[in-house]
Amino acid sequence: MLDKYKYWVWLGSVPGVGAVKSKKLLEYFIDPYNIFTAKEMELASLSFLTKTDIANLLNKDYKEEVNKHIENIIDNNIKIITIEDEDYPKYLKNIYDPPIILYMKGSIQKDDKYLAVVGSRRATSYGLNMAEVISRELSKCGITIVSGMARGIDTYAHKGVLSARGRTVAVLGCGLDIVYPYENKKLMQEIIENGACISEYLPGTKPLAGNFPARNRIISGMSMGVIVIEAGEKSGSLITANFALEQGREVFALPGNVNSINSTGTNKLIKEGAKMVTSLDDILEEIDAYFNESNYGSFTKKLKDDKLLKGLDEDEIKIVECLKLEPAHIDDIAVKTGLNIKVVNAVIVMLELKGIVQQLTGKIYKLNL
Repeated sequence: MLDKYKYWVWLGSVPGVGAVKSKKLLEYFIDPYNIFTAKEMELASLSFLTKTDIANLLNKDYKEEVNKHIENIIDNNIKIITIEDEDYPKYLKNIYDPPIILYMKGSIQKDDKYLAVVGSRRATSYGLNMAEVISRELSKCGITIVSGMARGIDTYAHKGVLSARGRTVAVLGCGLDIVYPYENKKLMQEIIENGACISEYLPGTKPLAGNFPARNRIISGMSMGVIVIEAGEKSGSLITANFALEQGREVFALPGNVNSINSTGTNKLIKEGAKMVTSLDDILEEIDAYFNESNYGSFTKKLKDDKLLKGLDEDEIKIVECLKLEPAHIDDIAVKTGLNIKVVNAVIVMLELKGIVQQLTGKIYKLNL
């Protein structure tokens, strides 16, 4: 069944060749089988290959190992997507160094619209909550959230989507037969059932530190934009944001406490031009251009119809109904809805984040629809 992928697996596993050279080889030879059977003289005529590259491409041991790789892929119920397959993420295909092969557990859908949510592994409770809320609400809008299944922000981004029964994709920096971090074993299975775990690395590949920067280019590359929730000055999330800029993607950042080391990276991104996120609309308005008007109409307008309101809980609906006629002070909202003022405060924060309610001066709120 996987015979047609044999030579793709081989090419993707040849040491030192990498995504860029593999792409150039495919442009020249058309098919990976032709590369597999190429003679030394023909490979030597290609200026972008080093002597080491040529030796590795001709290495008989690497060619024989491909059969073991295929067995391992089958044993672990892993699927394969190549850069020529219809299901390959369309935005990822257009970056400078797209992986020629992706290994997958679960499924990705051709028409999925992806946004990445990334951030610190050592996040604050504020950051974790925002990652969960933003991912959940974006998921309700039909967006598939991409992250890396790392501790901290990544984990809560995936959990937020799953709580809304949405779709999410985890891009791993190791083989798909390895759960990393191990405490996310249950989460990994839930992601597979409601989206996919993908990797450019063969099963058996350990989560080495050098794998993760390369992994980050996939997270940003397959997405319309990257949302950075919390990041220190040297956070790996900033690497993802830099990849996003190089790839022409949108970069969003959640502002944070100026005294928190977890906010130095995000605040710096905002100073350098990243879109500051204070509500869901800040994100939705920027990605509107990614949607075909003739098929979808205005994406942001579509999300503000009754379907979005139907996703609100009982207390949120009470406040929305209260504000339908005119703006109101928070104390009046509490009186009219019969809700405790603390509850009103908490619910309004959620409605502001969803872009449904906007604060005016003096604690007066109005609908933003």
